[in-house]
Amino acid sequence: MAKFDPTQYVREVRQEVGRVTWPSRKETLITTGLVLALSAVAAVFFLVVDQIIAFAMRWLFGVGA
Repeated sequence: MAKFDPTQYVREVRQEVGRVTWPSRKETLITTGLVLALSAVAAVFFLVVDQIIAFAMRWLFGVGA
């Protein structure tokens, strides 16, 4: 079994981090905005679907406020 060498590990991690292609600030802001917008759209969609189902349950069974 190989021995764990912390200095070797840190060296390898630094090498890998150097190879990563990091997004620009503009790309990060655009993708963040898209995630927030799509989350809001999904929230509104599920709110509408929930209200339709609640209305249908009240109409069918006459229960609920």
